Amino acid sequence: MYHTEIRSKTQVITIGRDLAAVLIGERINPTGKKKFGQALLARDYDAIRREALAQVEQGADVLDVNVGVAGVDEVKVLPEVVKIVAETVDVPLCIDSASPEALAAALKVYEGKALVNSVTGEEKSLERVLPVVKEYGAAVVGLCMDETGIPNDPEKRLAIAKKIVERAEKAGIARSNIVIDCLTMTVSSDPMAATVTLRTVERVAEELKTNIILGISNVSFGLPDRHSLTKTMLAMALRAGLTCVIMDPMAEGMRRTVKAADLLLGRDEWAMNYLAEYRQYSEQS
Repeated sequence: MYHTEIRSKTQVITIGRDLAAVLIGERINPTGKKKFGQALLARDYDAIRREALAQVEQGADVLDVNVGVAGVDEVKVLPEVVKIVAETVDVPLCIDSASPEALAAALKVYEGKALVNSVTGEEKSLERVLPVVKEYGAAVVGLCMDETGIPNDPEKRLAIAKKIVERAEKAGIARSNIVIDCLTMTVSSDPMAATVTLRTVERVAEELKTNIILGISNVSFGLPDRHSLTKTMLAMALRAGLTCVIMDPMAEGMRRTVKAADLLLGRDEWAMNYLAEYRQYSEQS
């Protein structure tokens, strides 16, 4: 069992199977948000400050920062946004980009130890991203996908995870600094998608013992009553071995599901986190 530590200037967050699940706020991301993308193009960062503050107020332990949208120069904009978010809130950051150059530029200005999202099992990704992670002393998310795409089989996803871990350790990155994303796919296009993800989580937890991350909301895409499906998947994944989750902390019931699962899994002594969440929810209702 490994602990993964990430830091801002003033806060340390530790991820581990024996600890409360870590919530990573997903909302600083222009995907599917036209106005957000336009604001990035105009370098109008007020919306980003608002999103950062709102997510932390709603319980995010870490914030994901992604500026990937057509027309944005990530190498210039990502470090600008990382600096702004770090100045606005105290929580650690997950720096999210497919560009090694943008990741390096952002890590250079970040005061702390970030989580880098992400590297894949593709040779090109392994060769270009891992040296950046090592150079800046970051932790890294490894996605269970490679040149062939995303396997629809737990054993094949596990094999990719093993490859990422082996290559990262060879590059001098400790296993405690590797977090595996077992990948959440939508059940609207494949009714076995969630089962594959959950089994992969179990296998990675059993064999590699790394921390495990999921972007949980993908599971319900294209279906009605998405909250019910997403919350159920979240609880099941936490039982399977999930230790941190990329999610919208403002989505109805998501935080309560995390706190309830932590309590039931013995990761909340005397129900302190559960009761704190209940009080906050009761005051807002």
